[in-house]
Amino acid sequence: MEQGNKEALLYDKLSGGAVRCRVCQWECVIRPGKLGVCRVRQNDDGTLVVLNYGLVSSATPDPVEKKPLFHFFPATKVYSLGTVGCNFHCKHCQNWEISCGKIDRQSLKPVSPAEAVSLAGQHSCRGIAWTYNEPAIWFEYTLDCARIAKENNLYTVYVTNGYITGEGLDTIGKYLDAYRVDIKGFSDTCYSRLAGIPRWRGILDVAKRAQDRWGMHVEVVTNIVPTLNDDDEQLKGIAGWIRDNLGELTPWHITRFYPDYQLMNLPPTPIETLEHAYDLGRKAGLKFVYLGNVPGNDRENTVCYQCGRLLVRRIGYGTTITGVNGSRCNSCGAPLNIKDEGWKRLFVD
Repeated sequence: MEQGNKEALLYDKLSGGAVRCRVCQWECVIRPGKLGVCRVRQNDDGTLVVLNYGLVSSATPDPVEKKPLFHFFPATKVYSLGTVGCNFHCKHCQNWEISCGKIDRQSLKPVSPAEAVSLAGQHSCRGIAWTYNEPAIWFEYTLDCARIAKENNLYTVYVTNGYITGEGLDTIGKYLDAYRVDIKGFSDTCYSRLAGIPRWRGILDVAKRAQDRWGMHVEVVTNIVPTLNDDDEQLKGIAGWIRDNLGELTPWHITRFYPDYQLMNLPPTPIETLEHAYDLGRKAGLKFVYLGNVPGNDRENTVCYQCGRLLVRRIGYGTTITGVNGSRCNSCGAPLNIKDEGWKRLFVD
């Protein structure tokens, strides 16, 4: 097949030449010559073909905190790769040029899985992340990359909207270390209005599966959009679900919305709304709630919930570790749910 085209891994052949994709929860039934919701999986005469295999729209070394991941290999660099397409159609998407874009081989760079791993090493990155758009629609490529990455002792990260199927997660599960998942709201109405998703609760099931079955490190992000997901019912629902299903030490990142794409009519999230959501998260029992997209806010820092000591200071993407020993507070020994065998090397007294 030509560059970029590869037969999909998870699909069924149906009568009449149709196929059913099994990589995400849309489970699109696709007729010959047609595309799935993601616009990068096509029925080619009864064979489901991935059109963007190894085609990269963006590749760069990032601070892992940019994902955002605050309790996973902090202060390290991660080689970040994205392609085009998405299985969500979020009205506030900040990367809509690629997530809503079409395959254009002249504007995309071919990068093989082996080359991706090599580039990570060249840039002194400790891991690889598939990000910028939904990695599940790039499933075959991310799986091949992840296998090679693990052979080369790199950590691996999915920055995801969480709509991968349980089968998809299980196929890549043993090769993924971190699962940074969006929980955009906690109601059918919110997900339908914000992302065009009619059935969203499977996102919760798969996130729990990532942690419970595969031992992945999970952190949750909610971008708070005025009038769409900023009410107490949804925020309490998200916080309570995280506490009850992922655990009270799971980081919850509450990020500020800025007008973009199809929601240019809305204002940026008021700081007071973010502070209120923070308070709701803490009252629900979550030990680590962070505010994002608010430069200089001290609620980007990690503070020990038990003794109050500042443990990790963050300014922008600059990270200084001041009070952590292993995965515990250096002062009182409280567990912190931090994953990184290199913490002792990074520790600063």
